Amino acid sequence: MTEFFDTIVRVRYAETDKMGFVYYGNYYIYFEVGRVEYMRNKGIDYKQMEIQDDSFIVVAESKCRYRRPARYDDPLRIRTRVTEFKRRTIRFSYEVLHDETGELLASGETVHVVCDGHGKPKTLPEKYRRVFNVQTDLGTGNAQADVQTAAEISTPPRK
Repeated sequence: MTEFFDTIVRVRYAETDKMGFVYYGNYYIYFEVGRVEYMRNKGIDYKQMEIQDDSFIVVAESKCRYRRPARYDDPLRIRTRVTEFKRRTIRFSYEVLHDETGELLASGETVHVVCDGHGKPKTLPEKYRRVFNVQTDLGTGNAQADVQTAAEISTPPRK
Protein backbone atom coordinates (compact mmCIF):
# COMPACT_ATOMS: atom_id res chain seq x y z
CA MET A 1 0.00 0.00 0.00
CA THR A 2 1.24 3.48 -0.79
CA GLU A 3 2.52 5.34 2.25
CA PHE A 4 0.65 8.37 3.49
CA PHE A 5 2.21 11.82 3.49
CA ASP A 6 1.24 13.79 6.62
CA THR A 7 0.47 17.50 6.87
CA ILE A 8 -0.38 19.24 10.16
CA VAL A 9 -2.92 22.08 10.38
CA ARG A 10 -4.63 23.75 13.31
CA VAL A 11 -8.37 24.42 13.25
CA ARG A 12 -9.06 28.13 12.95
CA TYR A 13 -12.07 29.73 14.62
CA ALA A 14 -13.50 30.72 11.22
CA GLU A 15 -13.68 27.02 10.26
CA THR A 16 -16.15 26.18 13.01
CA ASP A 17 -19.93 26.42 13.16
CA LYS A 18 -22.21 27.72 15.93
CA MET A 19 -21.77 24.47 17.88
CA GLY A 20 -17.98 24.90 17.83
CA PHE A 21 -17.40 21.97 15.44
CA VAL A 22 -15.48 22.21 12.18
CA TYR A 23 -18.06 22.88 9.47
CA TYR A 24 -18.35 19.79 7.26
CA GLY A 25 -17.34 21.54 4.01
CA ASN A 26 -13.98 22.53 5.49
CA TYR A 27 -12.81 18.92 5.41
CA TYR A 28 -12.57 19.25 1.62
CA ILE A 29 -10.26 22.23 2.16
CA TYR A 30 -8.14 20.05 4.46
CA PHE A 31 -8.07 17.41 1.70
CA GLU A 32 -6.82 20.05 -0.73
CA VAL A 33 -4.10 21.17 1.68
CA GLY A 34 -3.00 17.56 2.09
CA ARG A 35 -3.05 16.93 -1.66
CA VAL A 36 -0.99 20.02 -2.53
CA GLU A 37 1.56 19.25 0.17
CA TYR A 38 1.72 15.60 -0.94
CA MET A 39 2.53 16.76 -4.47
CA ARG A 40 5.06 19.31 -3.23
CA ASN A 41 6.77 16.56 -1.21
CA LYS A 42 7.03 14.49 -4.40
CA GLY A 43 8.72 17.41 -6.17
CA ILE A 44 5.67 18.62 -8.08
CA ASP A 45 4.87 22.34 -7.98
CA TYR A 46 1.17 22.31 -8.87
CA LYS A 47 1.21 25.98 -9.87
CA GLN A 48 4.05 25.32 -12.33
CA MET A 49 2.29 22.18 -13.60
CA GLU A 50 -0.61 24.43 -14.61
CA ILE A 51 1.54 27.22 -16.08
CA GLN A 52 4.29 25.26 -17.83
CA ASP A 53 2.46 22.08 -18.82
CA ASP A 54 -1.17 23.26 -19.17
CA SER A 55 -2.16 20.41 -16.85
CA PHE A 56 -4.88 20.85 -14.25
CA ILE A 57 -6.22 18.14 -11.94
CA VAL A 58 -9.96 18.78 -11.83
CA VAL A 59 -12.08 17.21 -9.09
CA ALA A 60 -14.56 14.82 -10.72
CA GLU A 61 -15.71 12.95 -7.61
CA SER A 62 -15.38 13.39 -3.86
CA LYS A 63 -16.59 11.78 -0.69
CA CYS A 64 -16.04 12.21 3.02
CA ARG A 65 -17.03 10.09 5.99
CA TYR A 66 -17.32 12.08 9.21
CA ARG A 67 -16.61 10.09 12.36
CA ARG A 68 -15.93 12.57 15.19
CA PRO A 69 -16.03 16.37 15.29
CA ALA A 70 -12.91 18.52 15.28
CA ARG A 71 -13.03 21.75 17.29
CA TYR A 72 -11.40 25.16 17.32
CA ASP A 73 -7.62 25.02 17.92
CA ASP A 74 -7.40 21.22 17.50
CA PRO A 75 -4.20 20.12 15.76
CA LEU A 76 -5.13 17.95 12.78
CA ARG A 77 -2.97 15.49 10.90
CA ILE A 78 -4.05 15.18 7.27
CA ARG A 79 -2.80 11.90 5.83
CA THR A 80 -2.77 11.82 2.03
CA ARG A 81 -1.82 9.17 -0.50
CA VAL A 82 -2.45 8.19 -4.10
CA THR A 83 -4.51 4.99 -4.30
CA GLU A 84 -5.03 4.83 -8.05
CA PHE A 85 -3.41 6.41 -11.06
CA LYS A 86 -4.30 6.14 -14.72
CA ARG A 87 -3.13 8.22 -17.66
CA ARG A 88 -5.91 10.78 -17.18
CA THR A 89 -7.10 10.25 -13.62
CA ILE A 90 -5.64 10.27 -10.11
CA ARG A 91 -7.42 9.03 -6.96
CA PHE A 92 -6.27 10.47 -3.63
CA SER A 93 -7.25 9.03 -0.26
CA TYR A 94 -7.30 11.02 2.99
CA GLU A 95 -7.53 10.53 6.73
CA VAL A 96 -7.99 13.43 9.13
CA LEU A 97 -6.82 12.58 12.64
CA HIS A 98 -6.58 14.54 15.86
CA ASP A 99 -2.79 14.94 15.99
CA GLU A 100 -2.51 14.61 19.79
CA THR A 101 -4.88 11.68 20.37
CA GLY A 102 -4.57 9.90 17.03
CA GLU A 103 -8.37 9.64 16.85
CA LEU A 104 -9.73 9.31 13.30
CA LEU A 105 -12.07 12.24 12.70
CA ALA A 106 -12.83 11.85 8.99
CA SER A 107 -11.76 9.91 5.93
CA GLY A 108 -12.40 10.39 2.26
CA GLU A 109 -11.17 10.46 -1.27
CA THR A 110 -11.16 12.59 -4.37
CA VAL A 111 -10.89 11.54 -8.00
CA HIS A 112 -9.29 14.01 -10.41
CA VAL A 113 -9.34 14.18 -14.18
CA VAL A 114 -6.30 15.74 -15.85
CA CYS A 115 -7.46 18.57 -18.13
CA ASP A 116 -5.97 21.37 -20.18
CA GLY A 117 -6.76 25.03 -19.50
CA HIS A 118 -9.99 24.73 -21.53
CA GLY A 119 -11.28 21.81 -19.46
CA LYS A 120 -10.59 19.17 -22.12
CA PRO A 121 -9.30 15.87 -20.66
CA LYS A 122 -5.70 15.06 -21.54
CA THR A 123 -2.95 12.62 -20.66
CA LEU A 124 -0.80 13.73 -17.76
CA PRO A 125 2.71 14.57 -19.04
CA GLU A 126 5.26 11.77 -18.62
CA LYS A 127 7.38 13.60 -16.02
CA TYR A 128 4.37 13.58 -13.66
CA ARG A 129 3.14 10.10 -14.60
CA ARG A 130 6.44 8.67 -13.42
CA VAL A 131 5.94 10.34 -10.02
CA PHE A 132 2.49 8.75 -9.71
CA ASN A 133 3.56 5.31 -10.93
CA VAL A 134 0.91 3.38 -9.01
CA GLN A 135 0.15 -0.22 -9.94
CA THR A 136 -2.97 -1.99 -8.74
CA ASP A 137 -2.80 -5.56 -7.46
CA LEU A 138 -5.71 -7.01 -9.46
CA GLY A 139 -6.18 -9.92 -7.07
CA THR A 140 -6.91 -7.81 -4.02
CA GLY A 141 -7.75 -4.38 -5.43
CA ASN A 142 -5.00 -2.92 -3.26
CA ALA A 143 -2.82 -0.19 -4.75
CA GLN A 144 0.91 -0.70 -4.78
CA ALA A 145 3.14 2.23 -5.55
CA ASP A 146 6.60 2.92 -6.78
CA VAL A 147 6.42 6.63 -6.08
CA GLN A 148 9.43 8.69 -7.08
CA THR A 149 10.09 12.35 -6.59
CA ALA A 150 10.55 14.63 -9.59
CA ALA A 151 14.22 15.07 -8.54
CA GLU A 152 14.76 11.29 -8.63
CA ILE A 153 13.22 11.10 -12.07
CA SER A 154 15.46 13.81 -13.50
CA THR A 155 18.61 12.19 -12.08
CA PRO A 156 20.17 9.71 -14.53
CA PRO A 157 20.77 6.20 -13.15
CA ARG A 158 24.25 5.40 -11.90
CA LYS A 159 26.26 2.79 -13.77
